[in-house]
Amino acid sequence: MPIYEYQCTECGKKFEARQSMGEDGSELGCPVCKAGNPKRLLSSFFSPGSSMPDFSGGSCPTGTCGLPPM
Repeated sequence: MPIYEYQCTECGKKFEARQSMGEDGSELGCPVCKAGNPKRLLSSFFSPGSSMPDFSGGSCPTGTCGLPPM
């Protein structure tokens, strides 16, 4: 079962959910504020032969450097 990333449209909390491919997340609730209908985020993935960005935090204090803006 794939793991999808979501973001709460009320409080902004990001969280993950393991779902079947046909599910859309409409039944999920935010783990913090319990609001429903979170937004599914576009996740990056690793493909063999590609280089991964350095997310170690040394030169990237937020941990999101090199990622597209949300």
